[in-house]
Amino acid sequence: MIMPYPTKKLGEVLEKNGVIPAKIKRDDYRQNGKYPVVDQGENLIAGYIDDEQKLYRGDLPVVIFGDHTRILKYIDFPFAFGADGIKILRPQDILLPKFFYYVLVFNPIENQGYKRHFSLLTQVKIPLPPLEVQKQIVERLDKIAEAQKLNGGLIQKTDELFQSLLHKELNPAAPADAKAKAGKKNWENKKLGEVCEKIDQGQPRNFFKKEFRYIDISSINAEAKEIQNANLIPVEGAPSRARKIVNAGDIVFATTRPYLENIAIVPTGFNNAIASTGFCVIRAKTKIVNPDFIYFTVISKPFIKKVLPFQRGANYPAVSDKDIFGIKIPLPPLKTQKQIIAKLSAVQGYKKQLLGQKAKLKELFDSALHKSMTNK
Repeated sequence: MIMPYPTKKLGEVLEKNGVIPAKIKRDDYRQNGKYPVVDQGENLIAGYIDDEQKLYRGDLPVVIFGDHTRILKYIDFPFAFGADGIKILRPQDILLPKFFYYVLVFNPIENQGYKRHFSLLTQVKIPLPPLEVQKQIVERLDKIAEAQKLNGGLIQKTDELFQSLLHKELNPAAPADAKAKAGKKNWENKKLGEVCEKIDQGQPRNFFKKEFRYIDISSINAEAKEIQNANLIPVEGAPSRARKIVNAGDIVFATTRPYLENIAIVPTGFNNAIASTGFCVIRAKTKIVNPDFIYFTVISKPFIKKVLPFQRGANYPAVSDKDIFGIKIPLPPLKTQKQIIAKLSAVQGYKKQLLGQKAKLKELFDSALHKSMTNK
């Protein structure tokens, strides 16, 4: 019979002085002779310095934990201090530092504002397998984590290729040869609103008898630029923001925090759903513009860059439908649009494969982590 590992509270396995309040700023190594400055920002590293006097002087590796944030990082390179609110954690010799890190990954503290605090973390019970078993667990999880890192790098390169190709295809000045450039000079530039149809809006009860599919911000996978769920909602319980009727081929563009790029094209399965008023619904006039061409245009970095200056509000910066529809876009002939779509779709198809691999690797890591920590 397999027995569970013995456990202790995390606060009992930290070194004396193993909790160090830190001012720290990204998980890169030294660059051009300078040291990374680590903080609790989204990218972790906020720049580089060459002043060794500011370097962390304790033994490496360490784990850093940020109160009131989701920051939890394993650091095995020299770093300098940056922001407040981060603690450096060092376990006693009964725990390998990397195993200790994976233990914390397995036992996250829910982010509940001020409640997500180090004092709660110290009460979490953690498993204590023998050091040799810890080493085996770390090797197993590291292999999966390395595959995840490689997959993430491919996704990033695919995004860069997509945006580069998109720029080349949509920028009339981009072609190198004179013939292609001359052809593109004839493209029109029109406001997005000029090539779009109006949509129906109203109370769900005016369109449905019992229930309807509802698309809100949580329905969107921003990385895949896809609608991944649209829950069935009873008409009587319709949210106040459920107002915009969408058809297959429409594009939904989230107007709140547009920098998050919650944008997707409505698939056939969600035809005649209702979208939140938090979306600008973009419906192409198909006689002059292909919906897929509009979709690729509005997910381009240049288009997003034009949207962002219109943001208003501090806590929930947002833009209006009018702002989005007022932005000008290039409008090549339909035949050219289809050629552009074919090229971009090939890259997007490859990215979807990579995202599928990403999901499988996460499932594999989560499963291996759970089995490792519960001795199953």
